[in-house]
Amino acid sequence: MVKERLLNHQHQVENLSQAQHERLTYLEFRLYFMGEIGRPDLSARFGVAPAGATRDIAMYRELAPQNIDFHSSSKTYRISNAFVPIFDHPPQRVLSALSLGFGDGLGETRSLLPCEFPATLSCPRMNVLAPVCRAIHAKRPLAIRYQSMSSGESERVIVPFALVDTGLRWHVRAFDRKSGEFRDFVITRIQNPSILDEESGAHERMDSDMQWNRIVELDLVPHPRLNRPDIIELDFGMQNGAMHLRVRAAVAGYMLLRWCIDASPDHRLQGEQYRLWLSDPLALYGVENAELAPGYQAPATNTLKK
Repeated sequence: MVKERLLNHQHQVENLSQAQHERLTYLEFRLYFMGEIGRPDLSARFGVAPAGATRDIAMYRELAPQNIDFHSSSKTYRISNAFVPIFDHPPQRVLSALSLGFGDGLGETRSLLPCEFPATLSCPRMNVLAPVCRAIHAKRPLAIRYQSMSSGESERVIVPFALVDTGLRWHVRAFDRKSGEFRDFVITRIQNPSILDEESGAHERMDSDMQWNRIVELDLVPHPRLNRPDIIELDFGMQNGAMHLRVRAAVAGYMLLRWCIDASPDHRLQGEQYRLWLSDPLALYGVENAELAPGYQAPATNTLKK
């Protein structure tokens, strides 16, 4: 019965206009995570008149009458005991909305609930990030001045195609004409970006980046030194005591570093921050940034032959 109801909801939701979909998703979001919704909430979020907000609530009640109850004393609609969401609410978007505000991020934003998160110490400058994004969108080369820890300041032409959040800072993945290789460039180290009015070559585009297109399969398990692996399984939603990830080779090292995953072959790292162990470090063979992974050691040649 529940399955049939969900299929019917899916069909009705697919027939909504984009504007209706956005407003009803927000309505359900407020019900789901705040427990209530009122006409002023819709009016404030979307700038609709009270009559329009009333129509939206009536439409949602028609789609999912079992999800919402009217409380006349407060003139608000509240979540019912039989609530089952009919829209998709991805966890990352939900947490972003709760901590930063729901919507497109333009104008003033405020958290919907008290939230605290680590301070961001490194933010790209908008006058650099904007032309980088335009170059990615237009598939054009970008002339930059770049500050490198190893080689100092240099003039370069790069062909960017993707932004990468390492958890600590933002990079742009690009083909570097100076070295003839695909590399990561820290956006905060880019100066004077200028989009060039020329086409990029086929060998400079995303499809030619082997590290970007290679998918690495990583199996993570609770660190063997821990006495309560069952708690770690709960923390990370593991199935059968492990979690299986598929990530791009170009970002694998960043991910393992960010989450303090012990990539040593004998799980030798003992710090409290190491809650997970990469059970097969050989999965990182050929990953260019594998050295970023805590404890990683390049395998010996005779090991690979076995």
